Amino acid sequence: MRYNKKELKLKLDFNNMMSKSVADGFTERDFARNAAAIAQAHADVTAGRGNGMMGWTQLPYNQDEVVADILATANAVRKNFEYFVVLGIGGSALGPIAAFQAICHLHYNDLPKRKRKGPKFYVEDNVDPERMVALLDVIDPAKTMFNVITKSGSTSETMTQYLIIHDLLTKTLGDKAKDHIIATTSRSTGNLIKIAGKEGYKTFYIPDGVGGRFSELCPVGLLPAAVCGIDIKGMLLGARAMDEQCATSSIKKNPALMAATLQWMAMRKGKNVSVMMPYADGLKYIADWYCQLWGESLGKNKTLDGKDCNVGQTPVKALGVTDQHSQVQLYAEGPFDKVITFIAVDNYRETVEIPQGCEEFPNVNFLCGHTMNELIQAERTATEYAITKAGKLNHTITLPVLNEFTLGELLMFFMLKTAYTGALMGIDTFNQPGVEEGKNATYALLGRPGYDEKRAELANAPQKALKYTI
Repeated sequence: MRYNKKELKLKLDFNNMMSKSVADGFTERDFARNAAAIAQAHADVTAGRGNGMMGWTQLPYNQDEVVADILATANAVRKNFEYFVVLGIGGSALGPIAAFQAICHLHYNDLPKRKRKGPKFYVEDNVDPERMVALLDVIDPAKTMFNVITKSGSTSETMTQYLIIHDLLTKTLGDKAKDHIIATTSRSTGNLIKIAGKEGYKTFYIPDGVGGRFSELCPVGLLPAAVCGIDIKGMLLGARAMDEQCATSSIKKNPALMAATLQWMAMRKGKNVSVMMPYADGLKYIADWYCQLWGESLGKNKTLDGKDCNVGQTPVKALGVTDQHSQVQLYAEGPFDKVITFIAVDNYRETVEIPQGCEEFPNVNFLCGHTMNELIQAERTATEYAITKAGKLNHTITLPVLNEFTLGELLMFFMLKTAYTGALMGIDTFNQPGVEEGKNATYALLGRPGYDEKRAELANAPQKALKYTI
């Protein structure tokens, strides 16, 4: 498919982050005062491209052979399997879910096979035992391809799922079990690459410099997308277009750098909550994906030079119009501690007219003759107005239409924004020591070898008092 880069360009409207619209907003003087820090953040991210844990910056450019392999594999899966199941957690699950929801039919799995043109798609991103049993109630493992995704091959949740599925497939299919599992993992380290080699699984590799929350544009996300018929070349083209636009250090021309600067300045004013509110059901799980990207990247207790900091901005997911009836009351009249990001879509992929009716009820009949498209746009505009009138900082990202190209743009925009924000904050954007503490405690509780010291630490933890349990 061909995409018009100019017509599909993402737009960032930050009027309502400025003092002209909101009393607590920013001025041109604020940009000038922070010009050195902004320039340094851009320089730091540019210098880090392709190095360390910034391998994700190269994904729009260096995957031609991988993409060809993915497309061939996906085509075979679509022809030979009725179900495709991702086994993963965190970025290995949230990215594939977000892309599937964004591009595929919103009731994809309920469509007849002739309309789906691909296998039913499921992502198992938890270890709730009821969920695993429920999955096995609706799929036939003998007609299912399972994609096990973990870079380390020691992620407890994913490897638990793998052990269950491997055992089930081996008991039912014997030697053919290997034909029902694809491994996506590190090429050089970890357990899964060794298991894949031993069992003979088809394998895709996660580049060393790509962490889970930055992995949607590598085989982690591209294979599930391709299996579902999503144009992954289009996604990469969109990501590349955004990356090229953000090459400039000019804050007025680089949307990700501008968005990062605004969020950073807002955090310094005590705006410690970031609300992501798309106005399209297709983008619902982009908000979930963003929550991991933003929270795990920026929630840190040490600066790069080792100073205590305890910084971060809590991400909150919402959905327009749904959450106008649940959360917006808080955003409008609650504390001044939030920055709200609206995501708008200029042109929805479908148009639904509101028919005539209820003539005796003017407060219903006024809707007649309009479209659902007009209604959702009006509701977004009205909510933006109400939030701004209430003096709350907000800005809007607009996609001309939701397709593979603009999805790629949006993913790269948020990843670059996160990298710039972390650089402005002076933290390591790409580690997650807080997550590791919980993982290590889990390993100790379940008896993993090498965690005796942590097990002893847990045994000596203060005991809970019964008087504080009702």
